[in-house]
Amino acid sequence: MAQETEYKLDEKDKEILRVLQHDARLTNKELASRVHLSTTPTYERVKRLERTGYIKKYATILDAQKLNKGFTVFCSVKLRQLNSERAYAFSNMVKTIPEVTECYNISGSFDYLLRIQSPDMQYYQQFLLNVLGKHDNIASLESTFVMEEIKCEYGVGV
Repeated sequence: MAQETEYKLDEKDKEILRVLQHDARLTNKELASRVHLSTTPTYERVKRLERTGYIKKYATILDAQKLNKGFTVFCSVKLRQLNSERAYAFSNMVKTIPEVTECYNISGSFDYLLRIQSPDMQYYQQFLLNVLGKHDNIASLESTFVMEEIKCEYGVGV
């Protein structure tokens, strides 16, 4: 089925998005009860939100500390030369690295901002030397270490 292109959210759609963003494991019946609709209209609205791309995917959020990946680093990367070919090569490399959980092409003094999850400082040092360091187009890196996570929201304000 082709994706609908023009769909204007109403307040009930926004309420559904807020509730699902908080708990995507709700059954349709539970969701309907929380947004004060019957099950059929709720189901149809959720399917339309998926079809139109407002809901991109459903995910499970893991505890990085329990998985021994609780050392969070934001690494700013500057490429030696930025052109489409080199940017494409860097982007493709980053997509294959499991420690990189987020990557953004940014403006300013650096070209990319990476969020990296590792067990500890020693692991991160080896990661820099043996993984990022192997990309010959990286001119410089700047690492910022997270000391405390104050707020981490995975959703979008609706």
